Amino acid sequence: MADASDDPSFRIPARPQRRFSSTTVEHDGGVVFALVPDGDHDDDALDALVTRVLDDGPYRYGDWFDLPLPLYLVHDDGTGDTFRVVVRGRAVELHVLPETESAGLRALYDRLVSATDCEWAVECRVDA
Repeated sequence: MADASDDPSFRIPARPQRRFSSTTVEHDGGVVFALVPDGDHDDDALDALVTRVLDDGPYRYGDWFDLPLPLYLVHDDGTGDTFRVVVRGRAVELHVLPETESAGLRALYDRLVSATDCEWAVECRVDA
């Protein structure tokens, strides 16, 4: 399922389920909000924008994984929400975790929009 919106509500249509094993945590299903700016923004420029917005707060975040793309675990101290942020394919992806609420996603989107002078499209993808 995909939905694009000019004024996104960040309504979370499904919740991923957390599953624990003796060595890892996995999530079944998922919801991703892809934020795509108008214009020519490569992944390096988007990563710089994301880290600048995260550094300005009210966020605690980290990129602890050795991956070929930026992936951050983000906690919004203002809303109490935790979610993952990935930069790839000229988009900023917000990955919903089981306890993530819409307010934290919307707050980061609003800060990204405020930090740029372009329009942003938002698409919601759900993996069952």
